[in-house]
Amino acid sequence: MNVLVLGGSRFIGKHIVDRLLHEGHAVTVLNRGNHSYTSSNVEQLIGDRDGDLDALKNRTWDAAIDVSGYIPRTVDKASARLAHVVAHYTYISSISVYEDFSKVGLTEEDATKQLSEDKITELTKGTAGPIYGPHYGGLKAAGEIVATRNMPGRTLIIRSGLVVGPIDYSDRLPYWLLRIKQGGDVIAPGNPKQQVQFIDVRDLARWTVSSVEQHVTGVYNVTGPSHVMTMEDVLKACNRVCNNNANIVWIDDEFLIDKDVLPWEELPFWLPSSLSGAASVNKVKAINKGLSFSPLNKTIQDTHDWLSTVENMTLSNLKAGMSKERELEVISAWNAK
Repeated sequence: MNVLVLGGSRFIGKHIVDRLLHEGHAVTVLNRGNHSYTSSNVEQLIGDRDGDLDALKNRTWDAAIDVSGYIPRTVDKASARLAHVVAHYTYISSISVYEDFSKVGLTEEDATKQLSEDKITELTKGTAGPIYGPHYGGLKAAGEIVATRNMPGRTLIIRSGLVVGPIDYSDRLPYWLLRIKQGGDVIAPGNPKQQVQFIDVRDLARWTVSSVEQHVTGVYNVTGPSHVMTMEDVLKACNRVCNNNANIVWIDDEFLIDKDVLPWEELPFWLPSSLSGAASVNKVKAINKGLSFSPLNKTIQDTHDWLSTVENMTLSNLKAGMSKERELEVISAWNAK
């Protein structure tokens, strides 16, 4: 196949491009050129998907994979432009589109967030995103609508869960690995048996490419693993990879919230019970279409090995996680109870 990837130079996009090449497909990427794809096997087109898409003129592809569509305006422009020159369009969305994360076992049929046209205009004025925060999911949901409208019957919507693995710039799993490797007492949030969901980026890429090859359409939750995975499982795996350097200190949700510890941001993967649905999303539909999962230990080990190759990768440089000073403050208060 001849495949166009919108984005394609960072994390999810790069892994999808690598998988396409592995399967023998011809790959073109369109991006602004800020992060060039270095492989000579990839054709790179320079364009601004919120403005100049002239690089797509007089071109055709068998399929397009939209990795960088964060707001509906840019998804609309790209999918409308490509509607007559590609046979299949894949939009990488997010489980963040769901309206009610108090519900356990969310399926593709559950309600998604809705934003008015006026609100979308207000939020996206002057930016092509990403716009993180409370409206991220609503903007992704609106992107799903315009992609499906522009290419009815030819669109695959992938609602991805949290994605982890090598070259992850979100720093969530890297935080736990670097902090545990540092050793000493490490705060672990809440209940050790709290469910956690994420997917190895290579599993996401493999399923995406396979689905494009098979012209799969419709909406799919794509997260993992196939079984219940707990916070304890994840942190134990991190500790094993880091030679059991750390003493894991489990601290109650209520205590952490009372100390204004930020779920997800300061302690990645931790969600309050009111949002437990985000860690128990139903992915049976995708599994029935061939979604499979790498062992947790492999994902952890490979991420650890990648981190060891990154210059100046320290806890203080990360976008996620808790500072050492803050951690000591919370642990001291916990021990003084």
